Amino acid sequence: MLDAVAQDMRFHDRADAGRQLAERLQRYAHRADVLVLGLPRGGVPVAYEIAQALNAPLDVCLVRKLGVPDHKELALGAIASGGVRVLNDDVVSGMNISTPTIDAIAAKELQELQRRDRAYRGDRPPLDIRDRTVILVDDGIATGATMRAAVSVIKPQQPARLIVAAPVVAPPIYEELSLAVDEVVYVAMPEALRAIGFWYEDFAQTSDADVRQRLADQS
Repeated sequence: MLDAVAQDMRFHDRADAGRQLAERLQRYAHRADVLVLGLPRGGVPVAYEIAQALNAPLDVCLVRKLGVPDHKELALGAIASGGVRVLNDDVVSGMNISTPTIDAIAAKELQELQRRDRAYRGDRPPLDIRDRTVILVDDGIATGATMRAAVSVIKPQQPARLIVAAPVVAPPIYEELSLAVDEVVYVAMPEALRAIGFWYEDFAQTSDADVRQRLADQS
C-alpha cells in the first residue's frame, strides 16, 4: 500500500503524466528547433502528450534495459544503437553478475532493439538532432541506466540543448543526470521511489501498435 502522500502523487496513466510534464515544459512550445524523443515503449505515450502540447515533432530513441536474471524489472544496465552499453556497477557487483551473463543478456536485447527499429520506423530515417533542442522522455527514471544509455546516443549527435524529462525521478539519479544534460524536468521526486509502476494507477504495457500509432499521429 502507498501512504496518503504517495497516493496523491500518483498519475492516472501515462497520458495524464505526459500532460502534467508538458505543463513544466511550456517554455519550449511552438519553437521550430524543438524535438521530442520518447523511449519505447512506455516513454512514448508520455512523449506524445508533450509533443502535442508543445506542437513539436515526435520520434523514438531506441534503448533496451538489461534486466537482472530472475528480476527483470531491476536494471543491471542498458544498451542503445551504435554499440552503446551502460552498466549499473552497483547492481552488477552487488548481485555478482558475470561478464558472460551480461553479454548473453545484451545479445538477446540487441535483437529486440533491431526488431523495434524496423517495427517503429520501417524505412523512415531518424529525425536530425544536430543543433536542435531535444527533450528526451521516459515514463519514470529509477536506476537511470536506460536514460544514461539514451543520453550517450544523443549527445554525440550535437543537439543545441538536451533536456531529460520524466514524470517521476529518483533523487540520486536526478543529481547524476543534471551533470550530464542541460536540464532535468520532472513532476515528482519521491525520497522512496520504489518501482515506477507504483506511481501510476494504470501502468498497462504499451504495445508496438501503440508506439506506431502515436508516431504516425504526430509525424
